[in-house]
Amino acid sequence: MKNVLIAKHPATGATIDQWLETDIQQVPEMYEKASSAFKFWSSRSLETRLSFITKMKQYLLDHMDEIVEEICSATGKVKTEALTADLMPVIDILQHYEKRAPKILKRKRVSTPLLFVGKSSYVDYFPLGTVLIISPWNYPFQLSMTPVISALIAGNSVILKPSEVTPTIGLLIEKIAREINLPKNLLQVAHGGKELGQELVSATPDSIFFTGSVETGRKIGIEASKRFIPYTLELGGKDPMIVFEDAPLKRAVHGAIWGSFTNAGQVCMSVERVYVQSSVHGEFIDRLVEETKKLKMGEDVGSLTFHQQKDIIKDHVLDAIDKGALLLTGQHPDNWGDSMYIEPMILTNITEDMKVVREETFGPVMPVIAFTTEEEAIQKANNTEFGLNASVWTKDNGKANRVTSKLVTGNAVINDVLVSVANPHLPFGGVKSSGTGRYHGDEGLYTFCRQMSVMKDPGIKQKEINWYPYQNKYKKVRTLIQAYFSNNKQKAELLRSFYKQLLKK
Repeated sequence: MKNVLIAKHPATGATIDQWLETDIQQVPEMYEKASSAFKFWSSRSLETRLSFITKMKQYLLDHMDEIVEEICSATGKVKTEALTADLMPVIDILQHYEKRAPKILKRKRVSTPLLFVGKSSYVDYFPLGTVLIISPWNYPFQLSMTPVISALIAGNSVILKPSEVTPTIGLLIEKIAREINLPKNLLQVAHGGKELGQELVSATPDSIFFTGSVETGRKIGIEASKRFIPYTLELGGKDPMIVFEDAPLKRAVHGAIWGSFTNAGQVCMSVERVYVQSSVHGEFIDRLVEETKKLKMGEDVGSLTFHQQKDIIKDHVLDAIDKGALLLTGQHPDNWGDSMYIEPMILTNITEDMKVVREETFGPVMPVIAFTTEEEAIQKANNTEFGLNASVWTKDNGKANRVTSKLVTGNAVINDVLVSVANPHLPFGGVKSSGTGRYHGDEGLYTFCRQMSVMKDPGIKQKEINWYPYQNKYKKVRTLIQAYFSNNKQKAELLRSFYKQLLKK
């Protein structure tokens, strides 16, 4: 018997919708349908596939307010953040690939070494098959739609399992697919929780794209590796912000506040550690507290989305306070009550053994830590298992480039926060425990393709110099190799000429 999924507003607890979840027994049938849809879709021209992308973009533009309301109801976000951080990036990526996909997926001519004179070389791109996409609850629309769009453009069929925490977003995506008349079964949405996700992973996907926790990502990677299924993992972060004494301080303060508290801190790229040079630490803290107290709950900062995340945030803050941290803004966790609205918290007197420094908090918590030297800041910034994003703040371009180059991170920003993920031209992804693989940019389509490297010969010559028989060839080939790879240009040119003559025989 199927379970009933009940979607509730995270802040008010009001029931939004309810429907039956996808039965695990349906999984094999979903993959069969996806396989048939793939055969049809992959045989369509890229121009045809992009026509649906154009329809989708227009639909989102025509129904912006309706979609924003759906996102807000599912997540507790404020409207401006739902619009700018969940909906707009999807429209942007649609437009980006609408224009760029023909160039990205076009056959790429590449150079052929002179040793293979007469031959040509190129790379072709083909879809993988059925892509399983498992998306999270913090940006449920954007982090579902972006990989879905990329996979479809590349010619794949898609099975999407959105988070059970924000299930109505899956219904919204199904509606969009219907409204633009996307071919039947090309995009199927599987509604359910962890058990359904495990069954989908264990079935027959041709590729897996997962966004979520490190723990779950590691399990998916292990399972996929057993069957050599390609996978992309977009996981957590503990992103550092390094503020030097010569930074544009007012801008850095505002950047730290927005980078830490946007979406109530529920961002994999949230600023979760702020390192400030000792000479400006006091001034930075004073400005930070002053500006943070101006934020309005429900207007600037939305509610938490997932009730269990509140427990993690509380655990991290209490751990810090118990170990000597000072809470400068926000309420003590003991006073939170049942509300999902958590006031932004700034913590000082931080030590390296605290959970707010070591583990992903994923909430409106900003630990601020002093440092003295450039080397110390780099060492502290790199001292976690994560490597998703980082920011460096200074007016000295040389210092900015030097420090950024020493950070072990998949993405970095100078005198700004989070924004690298918003540029569709840039590949996005993490290192270390923050994940593997990339999406966005050209890589965002190649992720969902298999690449074929081809070398072509016109077939005029009867045989190649390196083919049988080998008799009397060793010295000639040895001389050729020495000359070809020699730095003596004159000698190399002579032997290139010799090689061409040899080929004519």
